[in-house]
Amino acid sequence: MPKPLNPAFADLPVTIFSVMSDLANEHGAINLGQGFPDTDGPESMRRVAAQAILEGPNQYPQSRGIEELRQAVARHEQRFYGLETDWRSEVIVSAGATEALAVSLYAMIEEGDEVIVLEPAYDSYVPVLRAVGGIPVFVPLRSPDWRLDEEALRAAFSDRTKALILNTPMNPTGKVFTREELSLIAGLLQQHDVYAICDEVYEHLVFSGNRHLPLMALPGMRNRCVRIASAGKTFSLTGWRVGFITAGRALADSIARTHQFINFCTVPALQHAVAVGLDSDDAYYQSLADDLQSCRDLLAAGLENIGFRVLPCQGAYFLIADYSRLDPESRADDFCRKLTVEAGVAAIPVSAFYQPGAAAVTDKLIRFCFCKQPAVLEEALQRLLRYLG
Repeated sequence: MPKPLNPAFADLPVTIFSVMSDLANEHGAINLGQGFPDTDGPESMRRVAAQAILEGPNQYPQSRGIEELRQAVARHEQRFYGLETDWRSEVIVSAGATEALAVSLYAMIEEGDEVIVLEPAYDSYVPVLRAVGGIPVFVPLRSPDWRLDEEALRAAFSDRTKALILNTPMNPTGKVFTREELSLIAGLLQQHDVYAICDEVYEHLVFSGNRHLPLMALPGMRNRCVRIASAGKTFSLTGWRVGFITAGRALADSIARTHQFINFCTVPALQHAVAVGLDSDDAYYQSLADDLQSCRDLLAAGLENIGFRVLPCQGAYFLIADYSRLDPESRADDFCRKLTVEAGVAAIPVSAFYQPGAAAVTDKLIRFCFCKQPAVLEEALQRLLRYLG
């Protein structure tokens, strides 16, 4: 009998996103499950990347990232959030936001450290946390408005708490945390001497007059937060896998040392292109949010017309819908499979964003992705209407 492998990963099932995407491909379904746009990002950035590959160099860049991109990240932090950032010592370029999250956890968490996780949560957080010896402590947000319960949050802190993972705008809920909620979190972090790992990859995808505010921008948070962002989400280039980390010097140094042994560097040509993209004018960022808001509204209205109850969405590019009026019997994973195979539209059960057995799971909720062309969303709605109407 072979020796056992690391159970933190070996015992995990195939991610629900891969399962539903494979099922969608098999049955010719429109994939509103996995979160990626169906059009590529700005042509100007793609041309910069192509030219940089041709001209080179195509060898290892600095592990922390090319200077051009780190400087652009520092300008971005000042421009949008008023954050003064030393690009030399406080910015690290990563191979996407998922690697940024992983190296941050590896750099910060020791065996037995507790880390607060707000549920529902993006599915990569907990496996990596457990792999490094951390212990997740879950705080549920309550649907339909995904309110942060102050009493539950306070109770989650202990002498063993090392960090809190904050995702805003939030996947899968579409929640944008308010200044009041962020102030509550900031106060507890200072009271208990705890760090925050802030997943802010949807920072520019915010709708209906809401505003994204980094936790790092609040008083006392500058050197307590690791801020993670994503060029893939901001520029609809998810396959490029370019992310960046902003943190105080001490945190950044530790994360950079970890990063050099996990991925070391990110494709230099893509870094050059992202540096150009970050300096895009305000019109680009506004049109990105406006276009996605239009897609959100189109999908939400269509789903409501069919009989779903659509929950509020303030940011990111996901809608959560309650299907209990349409099918009160089926569990969410079975309902999603039926939609994929029989209706030709793939979605994701929200239960996939909770740990097994979580008491807070509302089983009749599924997640649709709306970062698609309007014609694709309209065809998906027609398929759902034919099947459910």
